[in-house]
Amino acid sequence: MKLSKISKEKRQHLMLIVIVTVGILAGLGYGLVKPQYQSLDRIAADKKAAERQLQTIQDTLKRAPQLENTLREAKARLAGVSSDLASGDLYSSLITMIRNFKMNNYHVDIPQFGQLSAETDVNCLAGIPLKQVTMTVNGTAQFQEFGRFLADFENQFPHTRVVNLGVDANAGTIPEQQETISFRMEIITLVSPNAL
Repeated sequence: MKLSKISKEKRQHLMLIVIVTVGILAGLGYGLVKPQYQSLDRIAADKKAAERQLQTIQDTLKRAPQLENTLREAKARLAGVSSDLASGDLYSSLITMIRNFKMNNYHVDIPQFGQLSAETDVNCLAGIPLKQVTMTVNGTAQFQEFGRFLADFENQFPHTRVVNLGVDANAGTIPEQQETISFRMEIITLVSPNAL
């Protein structure tokens, strides 16, 4: 069929129908089809994110035995460190700790143990949710022996610190007394959370 044989009015109607049809198809394309493609793109991106998350979970599950071992080791280390913290009767616990350590071949005489301070927040290290107590200790020893005792004591008990150390030389008439010192120190120790 030739367009030239169709009347002008029918051609206009036909052109109008074609234009309206193209408009409707374009409207359908932009109004219905394009959002569907955008929705499919979002679904594809969500699928990729879910696959990455699934891969992360699978990798974590593969490492679960290793993570369990690491956790078990960390708990054992924490229990080892926590076992040295003062607990129960704090005064007796601290005196027993000092006396037992002194028996390790240290020639240090500690006849006086002062009163135990009240439990306070830790002031040596910031951000630790533990409490601390302080005890004053007086004694005598040979200078080098006391130095060895003090260094080994702080290395043996990392949760304990010696502060306010005062040392005076003894001026005795006996040669053995001339080489000794009198000392006074405060021992700060962390308190087990179970003791609170």
